[in-house]
Amino acid sequence: MKLVISTRPKRDEFVEIVERKGIGHPDSICDALAENLSRNLCRHYLDRFGEILHHNVDKGLLRGGSAAPAFGGGRVLAPIDIHLCGRAVAVVGNQAIPLDDIAIDGSRAWLSENLHALDAERHVRLHNALRPGSQALTNLYGRQSGKRLANDTSIGVGYAPLSALEFLVLRLEAMLNGGQRHVHHPAWGEDVKVMAVRQGATVSLTIACAMIDRYLAGVHEYQAEKAKICRLALDLAAEHGFDDCSVNVNSADAADISSLYLTVTGTSAEAGDDGEVGRGNRVNGLITPYRPMSLEAAAGKNPASHVGMIYNVVARDIAEAIVCGIAEVSAAECHLVSRIGSPVDEPALANVTVATHDGSPADHLKASVGDIVARQLRGIPSLVDRFVAGAIQLH
Repeated sequence: MKLVISTRPKRDEFVEIVERKGIGHPDSICDALAENLSRNLCRHYLDRFGEILHHNVDKGLLRGGSAAPAFGGGRVLAPIDIHLCGRAVAVVGNQAIPLDDIAIDGSRAWLSENLHALDAERHVRLHNALRPGSQALTNLYGRQSGKRLANDTSIGVGYAPLSALEFLVLRLEAMLNGGQRHVHHPAWGEDVKVMAVRQGATVSLTIACAMIDRYLAGVHEYQAEKAKICRLALDLAAEHGFDDCSVNVNSADAADISSLYLTVTGTSAEAGDDGEVGRGNRVNGLITPYRPMSLEAAAGKNPASHVGMIYNVVARDIAEAIVCGIAEVSAAECHLVSRIGSPVDEPALANVTVATHDGSPADHLKASVGDIVARQLRGIPSLVDRFVAGAIQLH
């Protein structure tokens, strides 16, 4: 492995943009179903064969349906179509793997558990489009001699620490989509998106929240729910040090009921939007154009060998460990590059860029940084157990 360490000045940009798509956004649904499918395949393979077999299920498409929302309760006119795509081992010897059951049943269970106003039986059509992998990649996956081999040439990126605005966006979406939301705020759908823009100390928050028609009697109640979201966002912004903050909720609303963000199911997937795996949040849960990002779709990739998933998680962990473990470092970025066919824990390049508190060069930190990088790379095998246990979220 080639390790390159460089120093950069501490950043203090005047403008910062941060976005997060909530769990009910069509892109987030696709990511979550791909991640859930990979996890269920891992568990099935481990239970039956004692090892995770070749699979990559990181391709998925959601085609929105059609709906007629109305205060007091509307109806879905045409269901959402979700196509689960990718590659997975379907037969071992003379034993068939029930890919259809794993894909369809697991996805329907996730939808039922996470989208409280969506009827996963009536409002969604699920399509299993999994196929066996190519012979070359399947053979590469099986060519393990104590070490997993990278099944792609890819890039993983991570940084630390999160900024105050990034923390605010993560926490705000988490509160809007909190575990008891369906009890305390049943009219709030899970399709939430937060866009935060900071200019100096001034912050603007644009929030989209799909409102659920059956819990609202009319426009006044709809507006009251918007006001609650606005108040929550302003209070939370102040907690994070942003007193100069403006909030806009469902900005496209107009006086006409047909222009309100009113839904039957709590997600724009019912009529207004489509989704794909990889178009949403990165592995740290955010979309951050002013930060280094990888375009890899991490969700659905094999946690044992696909560096498009593994390296993005490890790069983030490396950056966090450096900031936490080296007192002189105020911020860190990590880029990992793989080479297909090489051991996963031996990247072709690890490039770490650090900023020090006093702005001094980081040359003398190379040994300390190298130790942290090596330790995190040695821990790659443990990622599989954490992923299968649901301890790693990729969106």
